[in-house]
Amino acid sequence: MYTALYMASSTRTQVYFTASQRRRLDVIAERRKVRMAEVVREAVDAYLGGMEAEEEAAVLAETFGALPDLTVPSRDEWDRARPRRH
Repeated sequence: MYTALYMASSTRTQVYFTASQRRRLDVIAERRKVRMAEVVREAVDAYLGGMEAEEEAAVLAETFGALPDLTVPSRDEWDRARPRRH
């Protein structure tokens, strides 16, 4: 299923791995009964997901203090407003 989602918009790319990297990828692929390419795509997705978090952190850093006059209610007010569970 994962492969089918990628194949429609895939671009063939040649990547060189060390012998150790290749062996480890082969072991993972064999254990999961998928092709090595699927393991690599998932790893790239995971890496790029981390990049999005870095970009989010940059945006937060750039906008810190953008609303200096904003008042936030105290935690006591939040606790009083929340319905109690019995």
